[in-house]
Order: sequence, then C-alpha cells, then structure tokens
Amino acid sequence: MESERITRCDENGHPLGTATRAEIHKNGYWHQTFHCWFASRKDGKHWVHLQLRSGAKKDFPNLLDITAAGHLLADEKAEDGVREVEEELGIPVKFEDLVPLGVIKDQIHMGDFIDNELCQVFLYRMPNHDVKYKFQEEEVADMLVMEFEDFFGLCTGRKEEAEAVAYGDYADRFQKDTSTKVNLHDLVPHGKGYLEKVAALIQEQLDA
Repeated sequence: MESERITRCDENGHPLGTATRAEIHKNGYWHQTFHCWFASRKDGKHWVHLQLRSGAKKDFPNLLDITAAGHLLADEKAEDGVREVEEELGIPVKFEDLVPLGVIKDQIHMGDFIDNELCQVFLYRMPNHDVKYKFQEEEVADMLVMEFEDFFGLCTGRKEEAEAVAYGDYADRFQKDTSTKVNLHDLVPHGKGYLEKVAALIQEQLDA
C-alpha cells in the first residue's frame, strides 16, 4: 500500500507528477482523497454513520472516522472513489447517488506523518437505516451511528460528548445496541475546521 502511486498536486489541486503513498506523507505533498459520509433517517431523526477503524490500522487505529474514505490513485478520478465504499463496507453505491459537498482541505501533521489532503467530499443519503454491512476486517472494526444533531454539536464545539450506538459485535470497546458516550478524542484528529465544515454542509442537505 505504501508503494501505491498517487498524484501529488499544489494547494489548488494542479497536478505536479506522482509519488508513492509513503513519499506523499513523508514530504507533505498535497493530494486528492475521497470522503463519503452516510446519513440515514429513523424514528423521525437523521443519523450519521461513523466507521470504527480497525485496531490493525497503521494510522489512527480504534478511532471513529468518516463512513468510508481513501486515497485516489494516480489513474483515478473522484467517481472511482466509490470502490472504497464497497471494499470497506460491502455496500455497493453508485456515484450518481452521491451528493457532492465540494472540496475541503484537511491537514493532519503528527511527527513524521504529514497529511495534506484535498478531500472530494460526498454525502450518501441512505434509503434504509438498518443496512447489513460486511466489513473489510483489516480496515474496519465496526460502525457506530449517532444522531446528526449530536454529531453537529460535537463538530462545532457545542457539545463535549454524545451518544453513539454500535452496529455489530466486532469491537471489544462497544456493545451492539448499547449507547456509548464518545467525544472528539474518539475521532480521528482531522485538521482545524474540517469536521465543522462537513457538518454544516451535511446539515444543509438534510434540511433541504
């Protein structure tokens, strides 16, 4: 995976050649990624689905994150990102069913890990809340759902913690159908403003 070729670009998305994934993160090159957030509706409420990253992941194991996401390889476009959804979650999604939320910059700098992303962000409004996920175990440990109102509160600093419910029995940390208190420390430490922007854009779509 570290040897995959990815297009490096400038801060505005203009391509500057290719580099390996390892080189991208070592040198802090800007690059394109695909982010897909799932939202569903149940009991008159909107819910957001948060992936629990596998404990085997090199980066940010056992933390909650975007429903499905990944790097776009050098020969890929945004529409090719739907492969990440099916690979990680076992859910086939058509690109035309996704709502584009735009490109959002996300920067995570931790020691030798310098991640400068131009994120192609999308929303998938799920037709059914109770889907049957089939996780790629080396990538995903479980899925947690949270009321969107609470998620928005966490992302904007209006709430310090919120309840989330695990979908399956995969993770030792969470029990199926049991509410668990989570806070921002339980989420991947995305760059300043990323989660707030995403939450606001999702809210616009859910309110439309």
